[in-house]
Amino acid sequence: MERWPDALELRTSRTSDLDDAARNEVVELCVAAHGEDDFRNLFSHLPPEGHVLAFLDGRLVGQAVVTSRWSQNGDGPLLKTAYVDAVSTSEDEQRRGIGSAVMTHLISSIDDFDIACLKTDVVAFYERLGWREWYGPLGGRADDRIIPTPEQTGLMLFRLARTPAIDPTQLLTIEAHAARIW
Repeated sequence: MERWPDALELRTSRTSDLDDAARNEVVELCVAAHGEDDFRNLFSHLPPEGHVLAFLDGRLVGQAVVTSRWSQNGDGPLLKTAYVDAVSTSEDEQRRGIGSAVMTHLISSIDDFDIACLKTDVVAFYERLGWREWYGPLGGRADDRIIPTPEQTGLMLFRLARTPAIDPTQLLTIEAHAARIW
């Protein structure tokens, strides 16, 4: 079992409750951790949902955000999906268990969802935490049409207490957003 620093403080906060300074800290952490300037637009894409923030000696060292989305497996019911995004750990604190602590705390705080999902390039990290990679067909829903996303890789699911049976041979879809599907 991974162990994170004893002094690590984990907080859950709604996006709407973060002041400008806190938002800037989150953005700078994400940009530095991923080397992607597009994170500077993070708060223009996020509804006022939840963040898990990790602090070490008062300094923001990790974070993840959850937004509500709606997925569907085949013709099954729509599932309230905790879509996890922007998982970040400061570069100088990586490999110390902070990312694991953030994700463990996040999972414990999303019990009002049917399932959780995320997209990643680091599948092994999330598998260690109980996430499972989706190997079935994927697509987006827009109005009355399905947009196939056969090129999509790295989609992972986390089963929650309310997660129904999921059939990996059936198409898994999520509502399409203007900027992306998954």
